[in-house]
Amino acid sequence: MHRYREIVVAFSKNGFGYIVKELGLHELIPLPKRFVANRQKHSKTIGERIRSFLEELGPTFVKMGQFASTRPDLLPDDIIQELEKLQDEVSPYAYKEVQALIEQELGMPTKQIFRTFQKTPLGSASIGQVHYAILRSGEEVAVKVQRPHIEQTIKTDLEILRKLAVLAEFRLDWAARYQITEIVEEFANAIIAELDYQVEGRNAERIANQFVNDDHIRVPNVYRDYSSKKVLTMEYIEGTKLNKLENLTHQGYNKKMLAERVVKALFQQIFMEGFFHGDPHPGNVAALPGEVIVFMDFGMVGRLTSEMRANFASLVVAMMRDNTDGVIKAISRMGMIPDDVNMELLRTDVDQLRDKYYDIPLQQISIGDAVNDLFSVAQRHYIQIPANLTLLGKTLLTMESMVERLDPDISIMKIAEPFGRKLFKEQYHPKKLAESAFRQWSEYGEIIADIPKNIRELTSIVKRGKLPIEISMDKADLFIKKLNRISNRLSFSIVLLSFSIIMVGLIIGSALGGKSSILWNIPAIEIGFIVATLMFLWLLFSIFRSGRF
Repeated sequence: MHRYREIVVAFSKNGFGYIVKELGLHELIPLPKRFVANRQKHSKTIGERIRSFLEELGPTFVKMGQFASTRPDLLPDDIIQELEKLQDEVSPYAYKEVQALIEQELGMPTKQIFRTFQKTPLGSASIGQVHYAILRSGEEVAVKVQRPHIEQTIKTDLEILRKLAVLAEFRLDWAARYQITEIVEEFANAIIAELDYQVEGRNAERIANQFVNDDHIRVPNVYRDYSSKKVLTMEYIEGTKLNKLENLTHQGYNKKMLAERVVKALFQQIFMEGFFHGDPHPGNVAALPGEVIVFMDFGMVGRLTSEMRANFASLVVAMMRDNTDGVIKAISRMGMIPDDVNMELLRTDVDQLRDKYYDIPLQQISIGDAVNDLFSVAQRHYIQIPANLTLLGKTLLTMESMVERLDPDISIMKIAEPFGRKLFKEQYHPKKLAESAFRQWSEYGEIIADIPKNIRELTSIVKRGKLPIEISMDKADLFIKKLNRISNRLSFSIVLLSFSIIMVGLIIGSALGGKSSILWNIPAIEIGFIVATLMFLWLLFSIFRSGRF
């Protein structure tokens, strides 16, 4: 309840008191009226206030904001830009706690593992911090250690978020339309996975295996013997971060080549492997002599099934061929178009999107603008795109922003063309088509085989008179409130009746017993009569005030 109160106060402080009222939280948590105010004018934008709200509530909510920044299909661009500014840097915690956690997790003293361990961290974030160390065997490593008790804190916040999401879907139309509970569940799964450093280690190894034969791409090695769920020990690589442009120039790096290799490496992960680095910002990508690219920090990764990649290829092909129906079909397969979508307006928006990019040289197309335009159409028509596809869009945007600083003349679409062509050929390869046809016929065969069984079950249900019917009620929220009031008054009446019975028992007992006791020295009957009278009058007042008998 204390945490609920903190969340409610944070809503109110940042100008979202009306949300507290709409969710009915003010009924559960007593607050001054000024905290449950209507919309007021603020000097800050909505995006700035959302960012302030999330930062005020700590790690779980900061992570939620970072997750939400990958969903341009749900949020407008100005709010996305503010969420991208969320700071995940906090004060480091004491070395004693670091040492204790390492020894607890790895089951041996730190002196037996490390020859040197730097007490001051290289960086400190909300979930953990990173220390430089040297193993007994001489290898330089970066040791990532989780914050004490952070897992329990995050799980508590996630439980609250899940309950608030259910409440929001029940009370707010827009929350139900966007299926907020599913979005919160996606976020919860992502952050729980991020709490397990073994998952991050496996992600790093999987991406490293994609470039075993490429000397121009490196991923730090993972030391499994010195890693656990809360401790991750990886090879320490001291490269030059790609956001240090002056350093890159001073050290003589070919920035044009660096940009091209970053793009090719990410397209290899996305289109060929279907498993990619989900947060390739300049701080997570470094350069080594020889224009070698180093990818780091694999807490966030994206996964694309062969079907997702095929749908993405179909979308691109349909746009290039000026095929509106093909674009709509691809969007339909990629996301979940609501039943009440206005198909005429959707077709108009797709026509405009298609015209914008039709017959334009690839060198002149910005992949960031194309992704933003696509997600704007999805947002306008409440089309839900799978999280991994929105993460793909975010990754492409981040990559474009980074490489254009390295090489302003780079054409990402031109580099992507061979990958798209290869993906398209794979999609329509005879072997692939045969496998797809066989799979579909197998599914159809199962459906046909189940028809007699389903008909028998339906007939049986109808005969028993138990055919389920779904009823949609307008103003269900108002109905629930009225029902709650009726139940409360009924409960009050029962309490009044019970109290009256007790008082009658006391009177009869007093009359029959004729014995004195401590209780009889107190005017219990008179006090009880006054209390019962007050309760009765309050009940009558409530009934008359409601205007209904």
